[in-house]
Amino acid sequence: MIQAPLGFEDHLPDRLPVWRRIEDAARRISETYGYREMRTPLMESTELFVRSVGEVTDIVEKEMFTFDKGDKDSLTLRPELTAPFVRACVEHSLFKKKPFQKLFYVGANFRKERPQKGRLRQFHQFGVEALGASDALLDAETVLLALAFFEAVGVPGVRTRVNTIGCPTCRPAFRDALKAHLEPKLARFCENCRRRFDRNVFRVLDCKVEGCVALSSDAPRVQAHLCDGCRAHDEGFIGALRRAGVAFEQDPRLVRGFDYYTRTVYEFRAPGLGAQDAIGGGGRYDNLIAEMGGDPAGAVGFAVGLERVVIALEAAGKAPEEEWFPTRVYVTHIGPETRDAAFDIVRTLRTAGISADMDFEGRSLKAQMRNANRVKAPRVVILGPDEMAKGEVKVRDMAKSAEESVAVKDLAARLARAEE
Repeated sequence: MIQAPLGFEDHLPDRLPVWRRIEDAARRISETYGYREMRTPLMESTELFVRSVGEVTDIVEKEMFTFDKGDKDSLTLRPELTAPFVRACVEHSLFKKKPFQKLFYVGANFRKERPQKGRLRQFHQFGVEALGASDALLDAETVLLALAFFEAVGVPGVRTRVNTIGCPTCRPAFRDALKAHLEPKLARFCENCRRRFDRNVFRVLDCKVEGCVALSSDAPRVQAHLCDGCRAHDEGFIGALRRAGVAFEQDPRLVRGFDYYTRTVYEFRAPGLGAQDAIGGGGRYDNLIAEMGGDPAGAVGFAVGLERVVIALEAAGKAPEEEWFPTRVYVTHIGPETRDAAFDIVRTLRTAGISADMDFEGRSLKAQMRNANRVKAPRVVILGPDEMAKGEVKVRDMAKSAEESVAVKDLAARLARAEE
């Protein structure tokens, strides 16, 4: 038996209702905030992610599904969606048509990492990208949008952590101070932290190993090194969250895994996810548009892991498996001589926009009625030889157990009124 590849999951019909609810909420909330949906290819130039995410990040070094590696035409299944969105906006001159773009996505990404709970090799994300503005209020808007989404789908107990990581002007001084503080005890850190020390020392603060957390607990904080612009931006962001009544924690250890982040960073955590309880995160990336060939402009956004949303809902008892069926009318027929006429009725109802289905397995009327109950059809049409001879059918309201005769020519209109 051939099975799905490791880290790739099937979404079976009984699980799709919760996924549809999540995706519908993502689109509804995003559009409420003025964001438009955009879609980009599943595969991009490898260079796009090397330049944007960072050549020495774990994602680029170890986690990308890359084809024709080393070739100038090397292609990679996208591991994230921010860089593709910026690439698309620059390539199609969207900033020339409208300098400020508010966009969102719901789609699949791919990372070649060890599969575990809430972390798959093909995973799905909902995210927004506000491209072309540097206002700190926009940072707050994206946080509020994400929290509105969590509330809409019913994820309980979401906690918000925020920080600033400065900008290219003030970050070098913080980097030097952090390195000077950590270097004397570097040998006691884990292998990952020692590797990150020279490549991206800020990632040491993101380590979850208990010993490393303790060793860096008294590390310098970026707030002491912020330039005036970054300090004012952070104050504007924090002030907007407070005015909105958002409960949040300012966490000086919070950094993001991609090199393109500047200034604001934030993360959302939820119960039910285990030790790795991050359900989403984002921040500002004011240099990425210019790095992708566009004019310098601010940008901010977030991504939420939808598999993690499902796990959080399951842990809270809010994502039961559901047998979901779209059928509103189930057409039954008695005897083989009525089968073609039943099919014509189903076709007519569908043409009228009414979800209809019938038996294709040659079952008895009793078995057909059982199936109508199983698919939870509110109404059943019964067609026998006598009804066919009269040009009519019987329509049974399953909830009321009431039955009436309706002319076939009037059936679609009658059922449409019943659906109103």
